Amino acid sequence: MLVGPWEGLPHIKKLTRGRSDDWADRMSHVYTVFLLLAFAVLVSTAHLVGDRIRCWTPAEFTGAYEDYVHNYCWIKNTYFIPQHDYIPRDIQLHQEAEITYYQWVPIILLFQVFLFKLPNVFWEIIHGGSGIQIGNIVKYADWAHYKSREDRHELIDNLSFSLDKWLDTEQQYEHNCIVRFRSKLTRICFFLCNKREGTYLTALYICIKVLYFANIVGQFFMLSAFMATDYNNYGFHWIHMMETGEDMKVNPRFPKVTLCDFKIRLLQNIKDYTVQCVLPINLFNEKIFIIVWFWLLLMAVVAAYSIVKWIYLIVLKRNNYMYVKKYLKLTGKLGPEDKQICKQFAENYLRDDGCFVARMVALNTTDLVTADLLDCMFDRYKQKVKRTKKDEKDPSMHEDTDEGSFMEKENYEN
Repeated sequence: MLVGPWEGLPHIKKLTRGRSDDWADRMSHVYTVFLLLAFAVLVSTAHLVGDRIRCWTPAEFTGAYEDYVHNYCWIKNTYFIPQHDYIPRDIQLHQEAEITYYQWVPIILLFQVFLFKLPNVFWEIIHGGSGIQIGNIVKYADWAHYKSREDRHELIDNLSFSLDKWLDTEQQYEHNCIVRFRSKLTRICFFLCNKREGTYLTALYICIKVLYFANIVGQFFMLSAFMATDYNNYGFHWIHMMETGEDMKVNPRFPKVTLCDFKIRLLQNIKDYTVQCVLPINLFNEKIFIIVWFWLLLMAVVAAYSIVKWIYLIVLKRNNYMYVKKYLKLTGKLGPEDKQICKQFAENYLRDDGCFVARMVALNTTDLVTADLLDCMFDRYKQKVKRTKKDEKDPSMHEDTDEGSFMEKENYEN
């Protein structure tokens, strides 16, 4: 079989595997990052190709004099005063009307890229402290979907074994008054990161989601400070101009025609000049930042919805049981007599963190893989329950294993 030159390139599916977050997070740290990078490249290209600024110089200015004026006015901020307004003589008023952002638009767009990627970097670094890498679990679970029946069963069994050992490791091993108080406090304050209570991943994930939302809201204020204008209402102002039919070519936030003051020294004489300049780059900036405004608004709504949804899923503990029950029913192995043990499996064994990992697997693979994984873990759990009951009936057969210790701890808590 012939291999084309593009066969060695990463396939698009490979870029979507190994995820450890949901679609709302990826809208921030993947799609928004690509959008802003595209805008940064576009503006940078416009800076390098063509005229960045063109000024109408006096008649006596030719050659190097014109180039000097263009470069000077680009470096020194120009200012905007509407055509029908009188140009004041007070230099302070000129400085207050300066346009200070157009040279730095590519830098601010790249800085926005950094801010949108930062919460995901924190999540990828910190969530490993739970003792498990969710991205690897999701990657292997995704592989199981494309394997043969035998290989699929083996891979799912290995995943369930790893998750089982991780859940056993995170169980409480002490039962004093401090532990019991901390346990009750964790149930009330769900956002407390407590590995032993199974809330480390969920609480951390909620904090990361709040960070995503705070970043989006902060971007509005950052851009307002950067452009020295009320960017927060820019989208509403643009909609108003569209509705009223105002002249879209005259945008005070992104003016195309500005003024520039400079001085020329001729021996001992200093002459003041004010020239009119055209900023072609603001044709791009105006469109870019209106798109960014509506995109940030959409992202704020998505991030707020995602936070509320995950808090609802985490705070109501019954959601864990209903979630696990739904997938176990898909396998057809959950009988009426298993409902009580299924509830114990979800609430006392998987707990918030275990169910969170299952949700991540479901979000990034298929329901079939998630059902098989939970079914395999449920079988392991039922074997532990049977072994514990057998040890209670015949203590001489009890072995001090990790599995037996876990069930003793669970019985103590129940």
